[in-house]
Amino acid sequence: MKLIRVAAGVLNQTPMDWYRNRANILSAFRQAREQSVSILCLPELSVTGYGCEDGFHSPGLHQTALEFLQSIVAESHQLVACVGLPLMYAGGVFNTVCLMVDGRIAGFVPKQHLAGDGIHYEPRWFKPWPEGVRGEIEIGGIDYPIGDLLFDIGDVRIGFEICEDAWVGSRPGAKHASRGADIILNPSASHFAFGKHEVRRGFVTEGSRAFKVTYVYSNLLGNEAGRAIYDGDSMIATNGKLLVAGPRMSFQHSAITMHQVDIDTTRMSRARTGSFEPDVDGDESDIIELDFNYPEDELVHDETCVAQWETGSDIKFEEFARCESLGLLDYLSKSGSHGFVISLSGGADSAAAAVLVSLAFQLAAAELGLDALCQRLGLQDESIPDVQSLIRRMLTTVYQSTRHSTETTRSAAADVAAGVHSRHLELDVDGQVEQYTKIVSEALGIQLNWQDHDIPLQNIQARTRAPSAWMIANLHNALLLSTSNRSESAVGYATMDGDTSGGLSPLAGIDKAFLRRWLVWMETVGPYGIAPIPQLRSVNQQQPTAELRPPEEGQTDEGDLMPYEILDYIERLAIRDKMMPIDVFEHLRTDFDQYPLPQLSAWIHKFFRLWCQNQWKRERYAPSFHLDDENLDPKTWCRFPILSGGYQYELEQLDAHVKSLGIDG
Repeated sequence: MKLIRVAAGVLNQTPMDWYRNRANILSAFRQAREQSVSILCLPELSVTGYGCEDGFHSPGLHQTALEFLQSIVAESHQLVACVGLPLMYAGGVFNTVCLMVDGRIAGFVPKQHLAGDGIHYEPRWFKPWPEGVRGEIEIGGIDYPIGDLLFDIGDVRIGFEICEDAWVGSRPGAKHASRGADIILNPSASHFAFGKHEVRRGFVTEGSRAFKVTYVYSNLLGNEAGRAIYDGDSMIATNGKLLVAGPRMSFQHSAITMHQVDIDTTRMSRARTGSFEPDVDGDESDIIELDFNYPEDELVHDETCVAQWETGSDIKFEEFARCESLGLLDYLSKSGSHGFVISLSGGADSAAAAVLVSLAFQLAAAELGLDALCQRLGLQDESIPDVQSLIRRMLTTVYQSTRHSTETTRSAAADVAAGVHSRHLELDVDGQVEQYTKIVSEALGIQLNWQDHDIPLQNIQARTRAPSAWMIANLHNALLLSTSNRSESAVGYATMDGDTSGGLSPLAGIDKAFLRRWLVWMETVGPYGIAPIPQLRSVNQQQPTAELRPPEEGQTDEGDLMPYEILDYIERLAIRDKMMPIDVFEHLRTDFDQYPLPQLSAWIHKFFRLWCQNQWKRERYAPSFHLDDENLDPKTWCRFPILSGGYQYELEQLDAHVKSLGIDG
């Protein structure tokens, strides 16, 4: 038996935060040595951070990356380890991995397949490396091999698939296997999305089976650059069997997941596979050989590690709670903010935001310990006895009433504040609303009324609440959270510079229907190890309402728009699946046959009209977290013109189609 300990390391990096990034890498090195690991895979672009964006076009960034690489290599003694960084070569920039062996650089492997869809824009900064091409690059007066390489390190052959390389049909791993690869390392920067872990698990285990290798996958961790959240996925598989999967959504700066593998067993498994065809052409110019003495290891029986929260039936609710919590806490610390402020309306959206902030501190304290968390937040000199006191110190909620506010929402806001342990304030802004209304009425010489001036009178209330919330945030050097959700974003059902005010919009990537189900789950079940919040019942039993019209009008969100299940359904078909109004109508009439066809047609008209009218709002929303492939963020996912024809022709086609059915649409 040839027993070797391999590990996947996850790192919480930050673009161009050189000291932090190096410290995390060196911490992973130390952890690996403490666990007698020989081969360590660290994530993609871990030296610079993945999200440097156009910073990758800066010569200074490349120079600094090489400086820090040299200091990292010097600390890699007793290890075979990889880190990622951009490299300039032959006039292009390449996304590369540096393999280092016991304090020496063995060579560089550039990424062959670039991620250029969704939130990824790698082709803007990098060039794809062509298969089979090799060269040399001079760094610090020394020439190193670069290209499509295989490494023979102490008689163990190591190849690479870098993130997207494993997501394509023509995976580089197949060629590495034919050249006798024993281990394939996959350093990745794969953003979180619901259900994505299972996709990764599939190509890791299938890659290990098809290539008959040990496959080591490591991903970034945390809110690296503001929008994308990385779950810190780490997996090791051999011959189609997942040996270990590390915990996801950790609040650690760095962590490793280790497992012992038997290289001889892997080799014999490949040798006895009838479909395996070794490459025996004798040309081994692409194989870089270096000596390395692997420590002798006794056979151990490692156990598969799976977090308890990943084994339940509420996985999407759990993922949402933990992903958002990790994203919020990272954003807080990396932005230098000293807390959060939320305008708590007594409704579902602001309640969800408050719950997520509370969860962030609870989950982090449970993992790191209260003292370590306080130190991370710069509060080590303050006396904070428990996590509830920490939340009260870091989260301020404020309920701002006007004459149209009800006791129901005031009481609900107070209940939620108590449930999440926030510092809660109540302000009456009705006087300011009346003053604005009076000033404008007198200037224009008209008497504003609800019949003729409905939208302006609604919007001034939402906008009047923003200055107070901003002032409280400024006084505490805190981060004001906007609470708009994706359903509202799709149709612009939000007041610009009112309820959209904030520096971060954590809910903008999730639909209203999911949020309401999640809040019921938080009321009754809650994340694994965290108590539910029964006070949410006062929110969950309400019909969502903006509460901006006089109470006697009985305003509700769905009355203003349409049922949220219909809105979200239309949005997915029209925006995610790019269907035209007629196609959307045909799906609606099948799946929602309880509604009259003219009503379905009217809702489709409303959706497309509001979608086109409100693109400018989506362009101005605060940064949001990317949670799935239904995001509407025009900066990273869903691009649409601010000015357009408004689907006029397509909606006329819909009307003609409905008329042809013998129904007046």
